[in-house]
Formats: sequence, C-alpha cells, structure tokens
Amino acid sequence: MGHLVKYFVRGLIVFVPAALSMFVLWTVFVKVDGLLGIPIPGAGLVATVALVTLVGFLASNFVTRRAFDLLDRVFQRVPFVKLVYGAARDLVNAFVGERKSFDRPVAVSLGGPDAPKLLGFATRDSLSGIGLPEYVAVYVPQSYAFAGHVLLVPRAQVTPLASPSAEAMTFIVSGGVSGLAPAPVPAGG
Repeated sequence: MGHLVKYFVRGLIVFVPAALSMFVLWTVFVKVDGLLGIPIPGAGLVATVALVTLVGFLASNFVTRRAFDLLDRVFQRVPFVKLVYGAARDLVNAFVGERKSFDRPVAVSLGGPDAPKLLGFATRDSLSGIGLPEYVAVYVPQSYAFAGHVLLVPRAQVTPLASPSAEAMTFIVSGGVSGLAPAPVPAGG
C-alpha cells in the first residue's frame, strides 16, 4: 500500500505541473484563436507572434520609427490612455527593454544581522525626490503570483546579491523552490 501512495504522490508531482501548463497554453491558444477568428488551434498565437515581430521590425526601421515615436507621444498625452499605456510600457521595459529595472537582486534585512530577509530587486538608489534620501526602492515580487510590493528601505538594510536576476526572480516567484543554484560544497568538506 505504501508503494501505491508513493507512486500517486510522484504522479502528482509530474502530472499536475504538466497538466496545468498544458491547460494554460491551450487556453491561450483558444482565446487568441477566438479573438482572431482562426479555426486552427495555435494559428492565432503564431499570427500574434508574427505581428509583434513585424511591429518590432517596423519600430526599428529608420523610416517607420518616426511614426511609432509619434504614436508613443500621442499615447503619453491622452489623459486616461497615458496612465494605462505608460504603466504597460514601463512594465515591459522593466523586464525586456533597454531600461531593465529588475536586474539588481538584493536581500532586505527585516531587523538585525540574524533577522529574516526579503528578496527583491533594487529599482531606485535614491528617494531624495520624496524626502527620503537615505532610502532605496526595492520591488518585492510575490511568490506564485505576478504581483508584488515596493518597499522603501534604509540603504544599510539592503545587500546586493551575487546571482543573475532571472535566477533570483525564479527563486522568489517559485516560493524558494526553484532558481538560485546551491552554493558549491568546499573541497574536502
């Protein structure tokens, strides 16, 4: 009986993430296909990737770049559109743009040297503009969610981490289960 329970648990570990991933991918395919009215599963996603790539090419082209710059300026001036467009543009730029903001992983001490720590990303080195010159801004993503908090932390409580940003984000979002390879074991130890 113990072997059956062990096999069931191992099956859950393998099946649930795979099934959940397949469900999310299938849902995305169906939604995109439905929006575009394409009856072939996945064709809408391929069309969307092609469209985004084409827009990227046109935005990089010397001739058409000015049109995209003009569109950007218009979106930044329309009252409600400016809020949504600016936030979405800044978020995408923070992850993949030229002005990556989540590229400095840090540990924030919640007290003394032996106190618990939060992992996050330093996003501003000075907050003197809001009257907190000795504070830094640290974005702390939530585990298993695409949300987070911005903490304003005294600089002395922030320690830069010697790890790639992608590994730190994986570690945080997975709740500490993935990412951040363990430290190597010293020779002879």
